[in-house]
Amino acid sequence: MTDQFSTATRPVAAAAVLNIVGAPSAVAPVRNRPALIAVAHGSRDPRSAATVAAVVAELVAARPGFDVRLAFLDLNAPSVEQVVDAVAAQGHTHAVVAPLLLGNAFHARVDLPGLLAAAHARHPQLRLTQADVLGPDARLVAALRDRVSEASTPVSRLGIAVAAVGSSSPAANARTAEVARRLAALTGHLTEICFATTEPSLPQAISRLRSRGAESILVAPWFLAPGLLTDRLVAAAPEVIHADVIGAHAALTAIVWNRYDAAITHALTMSA
Repeated sequence: MTDQFSTATRPVAAAAVLNIVGAPSAVAPVRNRPALIAVAHGSRDPRSAATVAAVVAELVAARPGFDVRLAFLDLNAPSVEQVVDAVAAQGHTHAVVAPLLLGNAFHARVDLPGLLAAAHARHPQLRLTQADVLGPDARLVAALRDRVSEASTPVSRLGIAVAAVGSSSPAANARTAEVARRLAALTGHLTEICFATTEPSLPQAISRLRSRGAESILVAPWFLAPGLLTDRLVAAAPEVIHADVIGAHAALTAIVWNRYDAAITHALTMSA
């Protein structure tokens, strides 16, 4: 996690989602508790914004009295800039910005830090600490296992195609492939990794699973929310079962709050 102070901006398209988005939690926040700004990617698909709003609702319920808000990097409102401005206007002196992102790619390493640096330049009295991404946390892999269990029926040789976004970085894709290996260890089922935007594709993963003896195939989307890419996966293999996205899950709630706590500890250490 980092405190960021460089410059960059990004235009964001506005869209109405749920009432909770961008608004402080219903319970009046305690002043000495840094605000939590959960930052999602954003999507043209309204299901995506509704899903991440449900995730934030769970965050609010888990810690009443904390000021918890949702912001988007792109395509939805409110933007990161808008939410930071609102948090500063409410009198906060510190906010933890938690990326609701599964990978530590461009958005987490470049895009978001630049937005926060520009926001800090506008509000020098407001400390902005960027928390770590969600990553392939073991608890999140267990949540993926839960989605698989909810969607599958008992078969002796189930093959699971773990489907992620995909990156132009082979190293990033190799890290994501670890999710499939961990899921295999948790479930005992055959698994293969595949990507919505690069190879190996879903049809390739299905072919590999069948060659390994899978009798039935299930797609486990390594996505927090549904959208255009998950629809693309369904279109690529409509004949197999597709599990639900991770969405609002107790494990996700715990991980985000853990990232928040770790970010505050880090900020205090850096200040000492």
